[in-house]
Amino acid sequence: MSRHAWLLIPILLLSSPLAAQTPEEKGLAIAVEADRRDSGWGDMQGELEMILRNRNGDESRRQLRSRSLEVKGDGDKTLIIFDAPPDVKGTAFLSYTHATRPDDQWLYLPALKRVKRISSANKSGPFMGSEFAYEDIASQEVEKYRYKYLRDEVLDGRPVFVIERYPRYRNSGYTRQVAWIDQETYRPAKVEFYDRKNALLKTLTYHDYKLHLGRYWRAHRMEMVNHQTGKSTTLLWKNIRFRTGLTARDFDRNALKRAR
Repeated sequence: MSRHAWLLIPILLLSSPLAAQTPEEKGLAIAVEADRRDSGWGDMQGELEMILRNRNGDESRRQLRSRSLEVKGDGDKTLIIFDAPPDVKGTAFLSYTHATRPDDQWLYLPALKRVKRISSANKSGPFMGSEFAYEDIASQEVEKYRYKYLRDEVLDGRPVFVIERYPRYRNSGYTRQVAWIDQETYRPAKVEFYDRKNALLKTLTYHDYKLHLGRYWRAHRMEMVNHQTGKSTTLLWKNIRFRTGLTARDFDRNALKRAR
């Protein structure tokens, strides 16, 4: 899940976020710097356990594999394959994130042996019954949002920037998101999602960060809590590998049916 490929104002690429004059410029500069620090990783593979919890705390677990390809000049490509339990085994999800137009997303359903395209109007819906929406699975390109710096804060003992971002995508399920960004590493620590009525809907927190290739931070545990339903989803990552030789062919439409 490269949520990190997060020009608009080219001069901000050359200046410190602290040098920006307005809250909007500073918010954008922070997002641009986070993107810059997480560029150049090429491709990534990893394994995940998805834990779904209902409001009573009952759990169900799924085993997944994820592959991502960094695309210069556009958003990342991601392929997610479900391996267990049997009722979802073989299901595969393919996403082409775009910076300035709606993402292309498809779902392969093995029981029907067909590929279903996720329409632009449905990307706010839940991804495979989880608390992550389809639009959450896409990489968070800088151009997808407008930004505003809110304040500095300390979160879990670390200084963070708090910024607001407003989706440019008109079918987004969110009016805004508030993101806590680590001031030293520029990695996300927490994101709050507000629904179309501007009420707090969900909170995503990032945990157990590890540094890969001496540069790229990845959270090995992600927690998404839905405040309105009481449900939650945990993603546990393991065996993350970079630069494994994936190419665009590994992410074409036929890759959905080849996924095993």
